[in-house]
Amino acid sequence: MSKSTYKATAPSLRFGQVVIGPPGSGKTTYCQGMQEFLTSLGRKVVVVNMDPANEGLPYSCAVDISELVTLDDVMEGLKLGPNGGLLYCMEYVEANLDWLENKLKQHSDCYFLFDCPGQVELYTHQSSVKNIFSQLGKWNFRLAAVHLVDSHYCADPAKFISVLCTSLSTMLHVELPHVNILSKMDLIEQYGKLAFNLDFYTEVMDLTYLLDHLAADPFFKKFRQLNEKLAEVIQDYSLVSFVPLNVQDKQSMIQVLRAVDKANGYCFGDLEERNLQAMMSAAVGADFQFNSTLGVQERYVEPGSKTVEEEMMDL
Repeated sequence: MSKSTYKATAPSLRFGQVVIGPPGSGKTTYCQGMQEFLTSLGRKVVVVNMDPANEGLPYSCAVDISELVTLDDVMEGLKLGPNGGLLYCMEYVEANLDWLENKLKQHSDCYFLFDCPGQVELYTHQSSVKNIFSQLGKWNFRLAAVHLVDSHYCADPAKFISVLCTSLSTMLHVELPHVNILSKMDLIEQYGKLAFNLDFYTEVMDLTYLLDHLAADPFFKKFRQLNEKLAEVIQDYSLVSFVPLNVQDKQSMIQVLRAVDKANGYCFGDLEERNLQAMMSAAVGADFQFNSTLGVQERYVEPGSKTVEEEMMDL
């Protein structure tokens, strides 16, 4: 086959995000906000609802998986609970990928947002969602996984280590370029004060300091060795970091979009006119990450009354 013939028959590249994370982490709100934000930038956006339990969608949805299967029907017909029903739904979607392919074919030259279910084991153990993402790649989709977790977990050392383990497991299982997001930054201290500056959590710095905080709790003191091993695993992989996000903050959305565009390769394409500054910001975004995190901390985190020396004495 000649090169010209191949170019004519090969499907064009399509870029997008698969939005994943635990229930209630803000995936649907993120999709709505990102759709509006990208539309204002001039991108043609298509939102795909991949959650068969999602009802009353707040955004305009071009492809809705509930046309193929719904959780309520599965639970009623097969007498399954919500967790088993959702697993069955995703296996059913995997078995009917031709339906999804035909729906997606109707939208060319678009940027895609896939709003995925909120069951954690779909992204850490079960293979249906992973296989669906893999098939999308074969259809010439260039995707980045956007993994949302509630930012207020940072205020609880035990929950934060749990979030790190879940994020790492998801990254290794899903096998996509990955951007971890701390969502709802405006509520980060709703359930307690942060023990350290925000960049400690976004860059996942030396977790031994966090273990010292855990050891101060009598319940967790007896699990110190286990917690140390979990922290070692996270730091040995050195893969997990976070981008803070408040969907209502334009600057915050720009920072997330830069990270995602770099992850899925959109910023290096020629689908829209880009200036040199935008390209460099995406390609060398890490250089500006500290200043950006500092700005987020000033907006959403109450300044502590203690000095650094006093905090070290507490430890």
